[in-house]
Amino acid sequence: MPCTRTCTRNVICMCRSLALGTKTGYKLFSLTMVEMLDCIHESETADVYIVERLFSSSLVVVVSSAMPQRMNIYHFKKGTEICNYSYPNSILAVKLNRHRLVVCLDESIYIHNIKDMKLLKTLLNTPSNPSGLCALSINHSNSYLAYPGSATIGEIVVYDANNLNTVTMIPAHDSPLAALTFNTSATKLASASERGTVIRVFSIPEGLRLFEFRRGMKRYVNISSLSFSPDGQFLCASSNTETVHIFKLEQLGPSGVDEAGTWTAYVGKMFSAASSYLPAQVSGMMSQDRAFATVHLVTSGQRNICTLAMIQKLPRLLVATADGQLFVYNVDPLDGGECTLAHKHRLFGTDDDQDEVAKTEGSEVAGPAQTCPSYAATAALPASGPVTATLTGYSEDGGAKRGEVIPEHEFAAGPVCLDDENEFPPINWCRDGTGGGQARPS
Repeated sequence: MPCTRTCTRNVICMCRSLALGTKTGYKLFSLTMVEMLDCIHESETADVYIVERLFSSSLVVVVSSAMPQRMNIYHFKKGTEICNYSYPNSILAVKLNRHRLVVCLDESIYIHNIKDMKLLKTLLNTPSNPSGLCALSINHSNSYLAYPGSATIGEIVVYDANNLNTVTMIPAHDSPLAALTFNTSATKLASASERGTVIRVFSIPEGLRLFEFRRGMKRYVNISSLSFSPDGQFLCASSNTETVHIFKLEQLGPSGVDEAGTWTAYVGKMFSAASSYLPAQVSGMMSQDRAFATVHLVTSGQRNICTLAMIQKLPRLLVATADGQLFVYNVDPLDGGECTLAHKHRLFGTDDDQDEVAKTEGSEVAGPAQTCPSYAATAALPASGPVTATLTGYSEDGGAKRGEVIPEHEFAAGPVCLDDENEFPPINWCRDGTGGGQARPS
């Protein structure tokens, strides 16, 4: 799905990559302008429920419900399969950056070196994680991995996937975790629990609580996605309700004075100072900031995924819904408030409610569903036979037996080559086999 992985390096990062998995295959899109969504590739692999693209490179990882224990890695521009790996149970999530590829099962995690796909570490007997919840930082110099440390409370394990050791354990929430995401520099980690009322942000690697945002108090919701903006100043959250929230991370300068210097920040500091004299229950409520900006979707009750990105040098909020729509909203970075709809794209299906949505949102007319070039049309070279590299064994010491080196792997001699080193990585969104939506941040 459009990017959120979400790169903060004081540069403008463009959202250009979107991956969509459906019952009939997967599609790759390019989004460089608000009005232009180009389908650059389509594959006919059936029942895809995980599709992950390595930034804007040609490397794509695919898992289908027909073979849920097998991960296939393709070079989609050449039309070739690089390799495939098999695991003892169904694959629930795949995360990757320039150095590591992580495969998450219900009670184990496998860490591969992406240069040659050697198995570096197996984390066995992890707490039951049936949703495959985990997050891998895109900053490959750190390669931090976050995953649940408990099946009953919201404990987070932060693991260094480069040095292969646990960094810290964060007691984040009272109830089990529902969402995790790193900012692009891997200095912050945001989390939400199954209750969905409070979103917290922690420093990495220390694990100290930096921010606490209240999404709502009236009801529990299912948080489906969290995403930092490219500069790390904003955090968006979507759920099964009709509202998408954007929170602002107000930073304090060396003197303790808020750099933004806003009236709300000043009042917030007064409340924070006063909270030390109040009962814990009351002070906790006062220390939690409300949303800086919001979006009210037309429908609720369906899964969606959101991300913040710079498109055409302006901040945008992108929301993809389970019924195949991609909404692009304008965000006011100074005053916040209600975001305005800039454009709507159709990823699949038909736009029966197009007129109604246009009237309700006051938006531009949505574009039609994109037609992609066929697999054969995008293949630069004839497809060759797949190279199979199946994991041959697992050990209690977490990886004494390594996966086989992939023969003739085109990336084995060096790092995976990207089309653009500054490319903003994608978020990937899939429909499950029941026709519902399944959002998975990449």
